[in-house]
Amino acid sequence: MRLFLRLLPLLVALASSAAQAQTEIGIGIAPVVPNASVFLAIEEGYLREAGFTARIERANSAATLIPFVASNRVQVIQGGISLGYFNAVAQGLPIIVTLDSGSSPINSVILVRSDIAAELKTPRDLKSKRVGIVAPGAIPEYVVGKVLESAGLTLKDIDIKYIPFQDMGPAFANNALDAALEVPPYIEPIVAQGSARRWLDPDTIIEPSPTLTVVYIINTDWAAQNQAAAHRLMLAFARAGREYCDAYHHGPNRAQVVDLLAKNKVMEDRELLDRMSWQARDPNGRVRPEVLADIQDFYFREGKLAKKAPPERLLDPSYADEAAAAFGPFTPKNASSTLRGCR
Repeated sequence: MRLFLRLLPLLVALASSAAQAQTEIGIGIAPVVPNASVFLAIEEGYLREAGFTARIERANSAATLIPFVASNRVQVIQGGISLGYFNAVAQGLPIIVTLDSGSSPINSVILVRSDIAAELKTPRDLKSKRVGIVAPGAIPEYVVGKVLESAGLTLKDIDIKYIPFQDMGPAFANNALDAALEVPPYIEPIVAQGSARRWLDPDTIIEPSPTLTVVYIINTDWAAQNQAAAHRLMLAFARAGREYCDAYHHGPNRAQVVDLLAKNKVMEDRELLDRMSWQARDPNGRVRPEVLADIQDFYFREGKLAKKAPPERLLDPSYADEAAAAFGPFTPKNASSTLRGCR
């Protein structure tokens, strides 16, 4: 009996640890290269160490995932920031951005049709042009809109053609587009076929910076009821985010991360994945609140957002603050990298 009493605290701790290790967490993803941080958190055991097993739910876009996280079908999502997020928060749904997962340099480019490239000198020359954007309410719409605003124009001043990224090449070839915001890996083939030329890097124009494209969003009701667990979860993702940054800088784990992305069918062409430019991110996942506020303001100005949410409802910076305190300054393992971002 005495031995049992002495061992009781240990047995309780082990039972608690075992229960914690079996806690399932729902994670929604929309396939993008920054998903590597989710896959790394699983592969490297960071989620397991934090007490979680992962249940992944996939969707074609982050906008599709917003109802999943708002209803607590999944507890966190990683995907592109969009109009749907700001609408949901303005309606009082229990979600909030926690960490940056994709930001400048985003490596998107405005392409222009080769036969009219000489006519287009500045963003003002896009007026009345047919401009390809991947989808309404997606972050590329904000990116194009900010470029237009730099020349005193709005989205209403162009002829928007909503076209999937993978279909923009044929659209240029068929003279169905004058310009488009395109992303890797689709830029190189379009330029190589000669139907369009690189024209403008939006990162050189957009303020405030960095341009934010991919984020983690958590269900705030779940986070409030499971505060310690929520912070462990975000620390695991932030830790994996640093691994992603090392791969971004072509560090020693680049091949591993490329393999993970291919294995998880983000893109199956491993050689292209390795060669293409990746989105950067803040190593601690910090998001500038003024960047989120600017995206919200843009959609409100364009009449796409009926009302705005208070700034404090858009972002919970405590998770990134905790990551910075826990992990300290980040230095890429590849000291020779000259890439901007992920620093």
